[in-house]
Amino acid sequence: MAEPIRVLVVEDESVAAAAHAEYVRRLAGFELAGVASTGSEALALLGLSGGPAAGKAPRIDLVLLDMNLPDLHGLDVLRRIRGSGAPVEVIAVTAVRELPIVRKAISSGIALYLIKPFTFAAFSDKLHHYRQFRDSLAQHGSSTTQAAVDRAFAQLRAPSPTALPKGLSEETLNSVVGLLKSRQAPVSAVEVTAETGMSRVTARRYLEHLADQNSAIRTPRYGTRGRPEFEYSWRRD
Repeated sequence: MAEPIRVLVVEDESVAAAAHAEYVRRLAGFELAGVASTGSEALALLGLSGGPAAGKAPRIDLVLLDMNLPDLHGLDVLRRIRGSGAPVEVIAVTAVRELPIVRKAISSGIALYLIKPFTFAAFSDKLHHYRQFRDSLAQHGSSTTQAAVDRAFAQLRAPSPTALPKGLSEETLNSVVGLLKSRQAPVSAVEVTAETGMSRVTARRYLEHLADQNSAIRTPRYGTRGRPEFEYSWRRD
């Protein structure tokens, strides 16, 4: 089994930091490596502060980086990471929407850009695509091909959303998606109802929509009385 991706959350707002850390803990294949509230603390945890701990920091694979930090701008932290040559990926997780900052972050080498506020489903989706990107590259050992590189980069880009059927909302859909992604075992419409509070009919509509879009896998659940019941799981391939 592959080692989990160790994640450092860099966020100065304590409530947001706690939420992002909990989000990481909920994701299969990821492990929380630490939380930093300042740029200097982040650099120290990465072993890039130049102090006596340099080179002795625990392994960190991915940094979730806020742009607005009390001591350093996120771009400065990003440039320090890139300048060190450390094999660490960075995803910007920030409320900053100004295009010049976004462009600078992209040109400085971020993997993805996630704008706050967001749902767990959106967070999970971004990190899911990042993990697929890593896994795709890891399959080719010390060398690769153009086609393999193209496939790996394609994993970072989620497909463009399609228009939802009438009566379905993006917010509720994200809740159902987040629930499916957080479960290792399939769930039924009844279980989604118990978890979210929506009606069974509504839950089934969202689950069927995801199955029709090939985002979820629909399978019959055997051993139930009455009408056949289906269960749904998130497609992870």
